[in-house]
Amino acid sequence: MDNNLHKIVKSISLSSGISEISITNTISLLEEGCTIPFISRYRKEKTGNLDDVQISFIKNEYERLKNLEQRRQTILNSINEQGKLTPELKEKILKAGTLSQLEDFYLPYKPKKKTKAAIAREKGLEPFALKILQDQPDDLEELYSEFLNNAENQISFQEVLSGAKDILSELISEEPELREAIRNYYHKHAVLKSRVIRGKEKEGIKFEQYFEWEEHLRTCPSHRMLAIRRGEKEGYLMMDIVVNNGELFDIIKKFFPSKPNASGKFLMECMEVAIERHLKTSMEAEMRLHYKEKADKEAVEVFAANLRELLMAPPLGMKRILAIDPGLRTGCKVVALDQTGRLLEDTVIYPHEPYYKKDEAEFILLALIARHKIEAIAIGNGTAGRETESFVRAIPELPKNIIVAMVNEAGASVYSASDVAREEFPDKDVTVRGAVSIGRRLADPLAELVKIDPKSIGVGQYQHDVDQTLLKNKLDEVVESCVNAVGVELNTASAELLSYVSGIGKSLAQNIVRHRNTFGPFSSRETLKQVEGMGPKKFEQCAGFLRIREGSNPLDASAVHPERYALVEKMADSLGCSVAELMQKPELAKKIDKQKFLDENTGLATLDDILKELEKPGRDPRKEFEVFSFDDTVKTLEDLREGMVLPGIVSNVTNFGAFVDVGVHQDGLVHVSELSDTYVDDPRKFVKPGQKVQVKVLEVDVERKRIALSMKQSGFDVKHARQPSQKIISVEHMDMKDALAELANKFNMKKR
Repeated sequence: MDNNLHKIVKSISLSSGISEISITNTISLLEEGCTIPFISRYRKEKTGNLDDVQISFIKNEYERLKNLEQRRQTILNSINEQGKLTPELKEKILKAGTLSQLEDFYLPYKPKKKTKAAIAREKGLEPFALKILQDQPDDLEELYSEFLNNAENQISFQEVLSGAKDILSELISEEPELREAIRNYYHKHAVLKSRVIRGKEKEGIKFEQYFEWEEHLRTCPSHRMLAIRRGEKEGYLMMDIVVNNGELFDIIKKFFPSKPNASGKFLMECMEVAIERHLKTSMEAEMRLHYKEKADKEAVEVFAANLRELLMAPPLGMKRILAIDPGLRTGCKVVALDQTGRLLEDTVIYPHEPYYKKDEAEFILLALIARHKIEAIAIGNGTAGRETESFVRAIPELPKNIIVAMVNEAGASVYSASDVAREEFPDKDVTVRGAVSIGRRLADPLAELVKIDPKSIGVGQYQHDVDQTLLKNKLDEVVESCVNAVGVELNTASAELLSYVSGIGKSLAQNIVRHRNTFGPFSSRETLKQVEGMGPKKFEQCAGFLRIREGSNPLDASAVHPERYALVEKMADSLGCSVAELMQKPELAKKIDKQKFLDENTGLATLDDILKELEKPGRDPRKEFEVFSFDDTVKTLEDLREGMVLPGIVSNVTNFGAFVDVGVHQDGLVHVSELSDTYVDDPRKFVKPGQKVQVKVLEVDVERKRIALSMKQSGFDVKHARQPSQKIISVEHMDMKDALAELANKFNMKKR
C-alpha cells in the first residue's frame, strides 16, 4: 500500500470507526469495478459485513481524500517550481487536514491578477513595508529617508505609505494561521441577516417572513438557508453574513502585535484594511459556499430518505387492475391492465359535472371489471380524485372484495409525456399513459417510479436549488440500492428498471431487452452471457440481482449468486435431496451444518444469507400491502373543521415537519413541534413518506389553502377518531353476469 492510500485509509478509519482492513478491502473492490450493492451483498467476508451505507461512506470519503491528496501534490509542486518551498512550509502543507487549510498555505504563492500590493512591490516598496512589520521603528519619516537613499526613482512619502499599506494588508490577510482563526470565529459567531429589497415587498410576498430576518449562521437549518438564497437569487432579498469588526481586530492583533508608536499605529491601519478589503470578503464568500454545501447535503439526505420510502412502498403485486386518472370537464381516463401491467383496454367515463353520465359510467366500469376479471381499482389522487373514489365505492353492484385504492400520481404527467411512454404507447394519448402509470404504481411502485426523474416525484425540499450533480448522484444511489434490494424479474422488467441493476447501466439494459424481444424469454441466468456487452465482470455484478421464475435452474429465481450454485448443490447432496426440494421445504435448510461448508472464501455471513434465501427464495423485503381509506365525510378543504381527528398518509418529510394527505387535494403540515408529545430533533425518526397516521386538525386557512395538523396523541379524542384501514390484500374475482345483464337492458347497450 502506498503512503497516500495508507494515509487515506487511516483517516477514514478514524472518522468512521471501521477497521483499516475492511476499508482497504472495500476500496480494492471498488477499484476493481464492483458496485456498492454487489459488495454489500456478496463480499461480506472481505468487508467485514459492511452495509451499503458504510460502503457508500467509504467510497465518498476515498474520492474526497484522494482529490485532497492530488491538490496537496499540485500545491507542493507549484511552490517548489517557484523555488520557495522551505522544509518548514512543506511540513505544514503535508499536515494540513482540509482543503481550506491547504489553500491558505498556497495563497501567498498562488498566481494572482495584478493587485495593488503587486503594483507596490514593482515599485520596490516591499522592503519598506517589511521593515515596518518586523522592526516597527518609531519614526516613519526617518525610515522613508533611508528608503529614498536606496530608491532608483523619487516617490512621495504618502505614496510610499499607501503602497506599504497595500502590501501589509495583503500579507496580513494571507497569514495561514490567522485565516484559520478568523474562519473558526466566523463559524462560531457569524450572523445571517436577510432583508427585502426596497420596492419588492409586494412581488416577493412568498418570502415575507425573511424580509427582516436574523439568526446565527451555524444554526440556520437547511430549508431556511435554501429559501433565503432562493429569495436572493430571484431578486427579492438581500442576504448578508455579519460579524463584529472589533472582535476580528482583536484576533489579528494576537498574530501581529503592534508597538505604541507611529509604526504600530500604521500597522493597525493596515489591519483594518486587511479586514475590510480582504478577510471579510473572502470569508463571507467561503461561508456562503460552506453553508450552501451543508444545506445542500442536508436537503439531499432528506430527499433521498423520502425517495427510499416511496420506492420501497408495499406493492399490491401481480393483480389485474383497473386504473382511473380522474378528471371533471375532460372525464376520467380508464385503463384495464393484466397482472403483468400490459394495457388491455382504455376508455373515458363522465361520472362528474359538467358532463354528468353517472349510470353510463357505472355500466362501463362494471363491464370492464367483468371482461378483464379485475381484482383492484387504482384511482389517482389529483383533481377529482376523492369525488371519483366516492363514485366508485358507491356503485351498488361493485364486488365487495375488489380493492379500491387511492394512488399518489405525482410525476405521472411527466412520465406520460416522456420518450419511454411514447415508445411503449405511440398511438395513445398522454392521459391514457398517465392512467397506465397510476395502475402500475399500485402493482409495483418501484418498477414504475424508476421511469420518472426523482425530482418530479415531489418528496424533497428545494430540490431545484441544491447542487444538481450531488442530487442526481445521491438519488441514483438510492434507486440503485432499492432496485437491487428487491431484485428484478429478468423476463418482464423494463429497460429503465434493468438499468439500475448492479453493473448493467442504460446501454446494456437496452441490449438485454432487445435480446429478449428477438430470442424470447431467458431460460437461465447463464444465457445472459449471450447478450451483447455482457462480459464476465458485468455478469458477476448483476446476476445475483436478476430473477427468472420457472427457469431451467431453480436457483435462478433466488438471490443466491451463480458463483455459489456449486455450494448449494453440495448442501443438497449432504441432505440426500435435490436443490429444488431444498428450496421447496424450508425445514431442510435448517438441518444443514454450516461448519461443514466454511472455507477461506465462504464465511458465516455468506452462509447465513444463502440459508435464509433457501428458506424463502426470492423474498421481497418490502412490507405487505395495506388498504387505506380517507374519511368519507371529508373531501374538500371546506369540509375540514378544527378539532377533527382524521386518517392520513404522510406525503413528504422535511427538516421542519411532515406533510400529510388527508384527502382534500391539499396536504396539511404537521410542524416538527406537533409531531410528538416528546421532543423531536429529526422528523425522519418519527414519520416516513407513505406512512399511515392519525392527525388532528389545528387550523384551516381556506383562502391561503393551508392546513395545520398535529400528531400529538395527548390532543386526540380516540372515541371520535377515524382509524386507517389495515386490511391485508386477499381478493378473488366475483361473477358480474347478472348485474351486467340488468345494466345492459337499462341502457340498451350491447356488451362487447
